[in-house]
Amino acid sequence: MQIGIDKMGLFTPNTYLDLVMLANARGVDPDKYTIGIGQDQMAIAPLSQDSVTMAANAALEVLDEDNRDAIGLLVLGTESGIDQSKAGALYVQHLLGLKNARAFEIKEACYGATAGLMTAYDFVAAHPNQKALVIGSDIARYGLETPGEVTQGAGAIAMVVSATPHLLALEPATTVHSEDIQDFWRPNYSKEAFARGKYSTEQYIAFFQATWADYRAQTGRSITDFKALTFHLPYTKMGLKALRTILPEATETQQAQLLDRYQASTLYSRQIGNIYTGSLYLGLLSLLEQSEQLSAGDRIGLFSYGSGAISEFFTGILQPGFENQLAGLKHKAMLAARRQLTLAEYETQFQAELPEDGSEFEIDLALDDAPIILKGIKQHERLYLKR
Repeated sequence: MQIGIDKMGLFTPNTYLDLVMLANARGVDPDKYTIGIGQDQMAIAPLSQDSVTMAANAALEVLDEDNRDAIGLLVLGTESGIDQSKAGALYVQHLLGLKNARAFEIKEACYGATAGLMTAYDFVAAHPNQKALVIGSDIARYGLETPGEVTQGAGAIAMVVSATPHLLALEPATTVHSEDIQDFWRPNYSKEAFARGKYSTEQYIAFFQATWADYRAQTGRSITDFKALTFHLPYTKMGLKALRTILPEATETQQAQLLDRYQASTLYSRQIGNIYTGSLYLGLLSLLEQSEQLSAGDRIGLFSYGSGAISEFFTGILQPGFENQLAGLKHKAMLAARRQLTLAEYETQFQAELPEDGSEFEIDLALDDAPIILKGIKQHERLYLKR
């Protein structure tokens, strides 16, 4: 029985910041951001969007009459949780009108959605007549005028996992590497993350090399068995650094093809930024919708990394007619329709906060046209609205 991703949905807020403008404002050479880091724009979330609303908005794109009633599992991977106890997945379930699903939230930095995907794989294997909804939804925050400011972003990716998938069939062989390290973390008392940037990059590459070596030893496959490799992308240059460590295993022609497809996988991330748990799958979606060089039967490699740290390398096979499961024109239009913020608007929006004492608060919704929004707080409860 084949199990894998049947559909993928994308949501990102309708405002963004141009990073050339940010570089000029911060006294930085723009090439450092657009070439050195590999980012052009970053999505900025208003108060009316959080990890719950973005998750639900992304899921709206993949749910229909054929799969809605079959959803038996809903997993939300996020490190932007809104509650220390109640899972954001339960809010999402209600907003989507789903019933009687196992619904919970997973946290392990940017690995959360992959943990959800692997859990969904096992669930569908045990319940082949049911489907799972896996979502990665996050707002990446590092603070104004910090080294990580340029690698912020916001968005969500939703995936329907099923037997006999129409998009990507996951192969059973996976390899995992995990260690207790301090490369990135966010204590409960902080709204922004702490990161050791250079160290984190070194660990990311080392973890990739470890899982890649284990995968080769386990399966006997090599880089020549892959048409494309996708990576978790906190910024688009990071995945490239890892890819370059194994490119010498391929011929020059194959290297050029892999690099070209890697660039296709980064196009959405360059415009949206880091979305933590969803970043790997944003890269996969970008590859499938932006590359014209892929065919059914092609093997795609996926490298997931969550700081702290855990990594996993796994693979999938593109299915016949996979192109029909994509919505590239819709996503292109969504990105084009966003409004560019001025620097002052960005800084104001970044510093806007919900009350922390549970007092009543109403959010101005005039500039947010998303189907699902957070409209305010009352008596310590978040009030969501589905338009």
